[in-house]
Amino acid sequence: MFAAGMTIHITYDRNKVLQALRYHFIARPEVKILLILVNVFAILSAGLYAFKLVRSLPFLVSSFLWFMLMVTFWFWMPRMIYNRSSTFKDKIDLNFREANILLETANGYATWAYEKFRYYSESPFFFHLYIDDKSFFLIPKDDCTGDADTVVVRQLLDEKIGRKR
Repeated sequence: MFAAGMTIHITYDRNKVLQALRYHFIARPEVKILLILVNVFAILSAGLYAFKLVRSLPFLVSSFLWFMLMVTFWFWMPRMIYNRSSTFKDKIDLNFREANILLETANGYATWAYEKFRYYSESPFFFHLYIDDKSFFLIPKDDCTGDADTVVVRQLLDEKIGRKR
């Protein structure tokens, strides 16, 4: 199953990284709760406004809050993270070894023990390897080819790291 020395040559696609960052933010429990509360408030205020039980201000405030949340989590935060991170602009060789993962770029290398990662999750285009709830490393599924196809990488990650429970 696991081929020691399995390598993935990573290049990041901007649009797919932005989508993965959106997935990360929207999957956060505190963001889910915030979105639910704002949506309930927006629906409630729209209903009360439709029945002329409240003035337009609560409806406008809830609409503005909803709009600002969507802009923040869908556009602003993913772009800010992408632009601040040099990782997404590097070409990375990711080598899965028996005891650790070796990351190599033109600037140097680093080794990460599998124990460094708490869990991993998947989005449509990436494997997200979480160091903690807010820090993670993305492995593009598009770059998983040959010996390192997505099924083998998923099996390796299940064995070495484990999915979020």
